[in-house]
Amino acid sequence: MSLPSYPAARRVAGLLPPVPPEPPALRRLGDAIDWAVVVIGATMIALVFVNVLLHLFGRDLAAVTELAEMMMVWVTFLGGASATRRGAQMTITEFIDGVHGGARRVADLAVGTLTAAVLALLVYYGTRLSAAGWGNELSVLGVPMTLQYLGMPVGCAAMLVFVCRDLARSARGLPRLSIPDPLAAGAEDRAVEPPLSGASR
Repeated sequence: MSLPSYPAARRVAGLLPPVPPEPPALRRLGDAIDWAVVVIGATMIALVFVNVLLHLFGRDLAAVTELAEMMMVWVTFLGGASATRRGAQMTITEFIDGVHGGARRVADLAVGTLTAAVLALLVYYGTRLSAAGWGNELSVLGVPMTLQYLGMPVGCAAMLVFVCRDLARSARGLPRLSIPDPLAAGAEDRAVEPPLSGASR
């Protein structure tokens, strides 16, 4: 029996990796995150490159190092949200891939719920940590450490949005959205994993 077809994965502005079909609100959020990762990552590369060149002349800009460290926190957590959007986060699937039908739906819901709970805790405690950081400043830049700490709750909140999207699909008996291996033949013509056996449509 042939599998049902799905809308092709969409490329963002033809530059970024493809993303699954998604509602306009999620698409705008995801695109903003993707471009933030691109801009922050490119800025980090430029700053570090300039600092390396300065080292050749026996000079160093301490502010560059501190700024790059702050940006690294942001790009790490926002990058995690970008991966979660595409179902590209690292997973261990040996057990869950052997489960099918209704049991697979229960397993997906359990894993998704646990993931959402952990992310919610990170958002909560990350927000508290950020609030406590207003009284401390980065030694060279002189800005509140909150600006660095905020990367965790903001990034985890974005991840939580996409995890909840997948949870809603699991509750309806559908697989989580993901992007197939781009090296596989015809990968861009598929947007999600095959549906669960016996899933409602």
